[in-house]
Amino acid sequence: SIRYSEDAIKDSIPEFLLRLWNVYSFFTIYANIDGFNPAGELASASGAAANQLTPGELSKAKSYRPIAERNELDRWVLGELYATCATVVERMDAYDNYGACQAITAFVDGLSNWYVRRSRDRYWAKETRSPDKLDAYWTLYECLITTSKLIAPFVPFLAEKLWQDLAVAVFGSAVPESVHLCDYPVGDAKIDKALSEQMDLVRLVSSLGRQARSAAELKVRQPLAKVEVILADPTHRTWLEEHAGVIAEELNVKAVEFTDSPEKYVDHEVLPNFKLLGKKLGKLMPKVKGVLAQQSGSELLANIRDNGKIDIVIDGQAVALTAEEVEIRIQAKPGWTSANDKGVVVVLATEITEELLAEGWMRDLVRVIQDQRKEMGCDFTDRIQLAVVSESPELQKAVGNFREYVMKETLASALESKPLAGAAATSAKIGDAEVELYLQVAP
Repeated sequence: SIRYSEDAIKDSIPEFLLRLWNVYSFFTIYANIDGFNPAGELASASGAAANQLTPGELSKAKSYRPIAERNELDRWVLGELYATCATVVERMDAYDNYGACQAITAFVDGLSNWYVRRSRDRYWAKETRSPDKLDAYWTLYECLITTSKLIAPFVPFLAEKLWQDLAVAVFGSAVPESVHLCDYPVGDAKIDKALSEQMDLVRLVSSLGRQARSAAELKVRQPLAKVEVILADPTHRTWLEEHAGVIAEELNVKAVEFTDSPEKYVDHEVLPNFKLLGKKLGKLMPKVKGVLAQQSGSELLANIRDNGKIDIVIDGQAVALTAEEVEIRIQAKPGWTSANDKGVVVVLATEITEELLAEGWMRDLVRVIQDQRKEMGCDFTDRIQLAVVSESPELQKAVGNFREYVMKETLASALESKPLAGAAATSAKIGDAEVELYLQVAP
């Protein structure tokens, strides 16, 4: 028996189907712009009908570099792809189709919200045949081809659409005429587990930072001064420090620092986990709660980190509490906002200076201009002429200070402060200021 709900199906559409479709659309748009043609790259490869575009077949392409020679993001996402293949096969062999689906959904989320997003500048680079750009195309192509096979038993029509567009339309009779005639991927490539753990950590820090922003009602586009990262497990701290630039970009902050003194930024409250300790402690439970409340939350947290437990004495009886048997609540101190999970605490400074506020305005302005470009039907590569007109001296000053940034992000070849002849005005509000935008495609 199964509980069926149309609402549950609808909820899954943006979470998985649209997310995967958007990745596919992104690839096809930029591959067409740059003329990336897998068939042309594989011209010297075998054209046998058994060619199912496996990693072994793709490696025959003249521009396909070994995975070990590619950048970190490529190595990570391909490792996640192969690990997902292995997990899906293992779960399906155990008749756990739901577990298999969870693994695929998690991979597509990482592919869309981390790999593609973090790689966008590589696809936008002007040099169409650079090794790094070709690596990005081959990596994403391999992910999409393999994913089409992975999802075939679950969403057969979407899988077939991807295969027809990415394989059959490109290679014709050299590949199976349907994805459902392909061998199922088993994930037999080597996986860099350390890199997987490290990338999971930087993704967790970024996610917690966004949660902290949301808790303080700070917009993602508003730059902030600093983020403090507190790690219970320092295993990957050095690697994380080397990737501080990624964290700064993801969280839109000016500085990333790591600290071993969380008490400067947050207050900790350690409470007993009543569900786990009820049977173990019985009538001692209220006294345990009282003892924990009297001690420093930071010191109790340090005991868990250093010893894996908290040792206390209740009525002459020694009691040891493990990390699972206590609940740690964190409250950010004034001027900060925080979020924590899995032994990681991320703390963001909430004070916004005039300079940070002005930069936030410009990020909002870029978003409005990008929306206007879409409404005008501009192609991704179209250059525009732009004018931003406002009676607010603060906004005009900000536009002048961030002129190059606005022009680069919007592909503007000119940026004026007076109306453009022949261009219609669009009204918008940036901060508290009213602005008139004038856009037209550059000749």
